[in-house]
Amino acid sequence: MRVEKSDKVRPKKFLGQHFLHDQSIAKKIVDGLQLAEGSNEVLEIGPGMGVLTKFLAEANDVDLKLIEIDRESVVYLKQHYPLLRERIIEGDFLKLDLTTVFGGHFSVIGNFPYNISSQIFFRVLDHRHQVDQVVCMLQKEVADRIAAKHGNKTYGILSVLLQAYYHIDMLFKVSPGVFTPPPKVMSAVIRLRRNNVQSLPCDEILFVQVVKQGFNNRRKTLRNALKNLNLATVVTSLPLLDKRAEQLSVDDFIFLTQKIEDSRGAIG
Repeated sequence: MRVEKSDKVRPKKFLGQHFLHDQSIAKKIVDGLQLAEGSNEVLEIGPGMGVLTKFLAEANDVDLKLIEIDRESVVYLKQHYPLLRERIIEGDFLKLDLTTVFGGHFSVIGNFPYNISSQIFFRVLDHRHQVDQVVCMLQKEVADRIAAKHGNKTYGILSVLLQAYYHIDMLFKVSPGVFTPPPKVMSAVIRLRRNNVQSLPCDEILFVQVVKQGFNNRRKTLRNALKNLNLATVVTSLPLLDKRAEQLSVDDFIFLTQKIEDSRGAIG
């Protein structure tokens, strides 16, 4: 029996689906990928009805895999992109074993669901030694936060952690009218490109702890925000502790982490 192709997928609110229908913007997003020679593996997150997939599949230099959690979208993609059937993973990116799917380096692209975009970036950070590049569309407010410099009110945890390992490029803004259904907010496309930092010159777990605790108490000076870390006197005397988290650059946070680490070593 012949199976008829489904013409569309119903956007599901609980999955945060807003399907891009502007082909020119889709191509512009795909064109944002800057693949290095010999590093052409790409994972598309949440392809939906394949608006980006179409252009990715046409690119000769892209070795494409897709992950989609929505069963209806998976069926649609397999019907409309039969050559990619074996490359479509039905599942949750946040639970995907990336080291099994990709033996080496790869890039990420997608129109990220707004309700989990931050979680996606924390997952990218966990696999920063594999993920060379991310090109994505997401809520403009989150994009602004990621790209923000210190001293800016939108500067936060993701700003520091991502900028420690990636160069951030704000590519362009996208209006709500090019989506179905249109979101209530502006969107933006950003690119993250891995920098040359293989590891920070400090305890990276402690670095994350310092950054998170500082911003979780962002209205307080760091002297008060970091009290639970039981800072040694040599650390509490640092002028940096008189500032709030948003006033510290990535290098400042690294320096502060080094000082905390050194003070603990001296005590030990």
